[in-house]
Amino acid sequence: MNGAEFVPLSLTPLLIGIFAAVACALPGNFLLLRRQALIGDAISHVVLPGIVVAFLITGAISAGPMMLGAAGAAIVAVVLIELIRRLGRIEPGAAMGVVFTTMFAGGVLLLEQTDTSTVHLDVEHALYGNLESLIWLDATGWSSLLDPAALRYLPAELPRMALTLLGVGLFIAVFWRALKISTFDEGFARTLGIPTNLLGLALVITAAIAAVAAFDAVGSIIVIAMFICPPAAARMMSNRLEGQVGWSVVFAITSAVFGYVLAGYGPLWLGASDAVSAAGMIATVSGLLLAIAALFGPCRHCAGAPAGV
Repeated sequence: MNGAEFVPLSLTPLLIGIFAAVACALPGNFLLLRRQALIGDAISHVVLPGIVVAFLITGAISAGPMMLGAAGAAIVAVVLIELIRRLGRIEPGAAMGVVFTTMFAGGVLLLEQTDTSTVHLDVEHALYGNLESLIWLDATGWSSLLDPAALRYLPAELPRMALTLLGVGLFIAVFWRALKISTFDEGFARTLGIPTNLLGLALVITAAIAAVAAFDAVGSIIVIAMFICPPAAARMMSNRLEGQVGWSVVFAITSAVFGYVLAGYGPLWLGASDAVSAAGMIATVSGLLLAIAALFGPCRHCAGAPAGV
């Protein structure tokens, strides 16, 4: 495929997939080490009803209402979890499971019962995203990257995910030392004056922002997979936090690139006539990378122990 075909048809969805994967994998490292890895799964379930309600109120899909709807759904989820945990006297994990699955199912029912035919918002969109459709038809080749007229028609998801990745990266860079200390020794972090509760909340909010920004473009499957698979695979490659974060970025990018290529061309190589879901293939590749790391990673035998500071 030459530049005249690759740039308009594949460059933007590939970049969006990479940005979404890395934006979710970065905070996923700290959630994994804090034994909160399923928060990413939880967030991806909670945002769906919030996004649907925001659409029903505004009648349009835009980043602002989506973020507000997702934030409102997250607040409702937290309140419900506390009520179930206290009134039912069950452990927090069970309360989380009940609330998140119920809210996700409610979001699916809302999608099925409301008229969303005029916009690209349905059950399949919520699960798989619309990555393949985020093409740049105004591009004519690599020269379009320097053409202001063509750049005006870039898919909105690309700058959104780029800004989200930049924000997530800045958060981790600015609070690296505090995140590092509080992740491995919360008591020691408190003695140093680090507000561990506030920092933990900020980490979850950062993960939620990454999930909501990625949800529209790549769907919940990639969001769930990228929060867990690249950090978990990276944990088996290095026993140092810096190494783990670096490996997680490599695995996230590899999953996005190979998953996108295999989704489009893999079936053709095997003699089939149709492509498969890019989101599903990216998540599958991330799972395969995790399996390979579990079998051959140099730190696979110590993955259950805390990583080195």
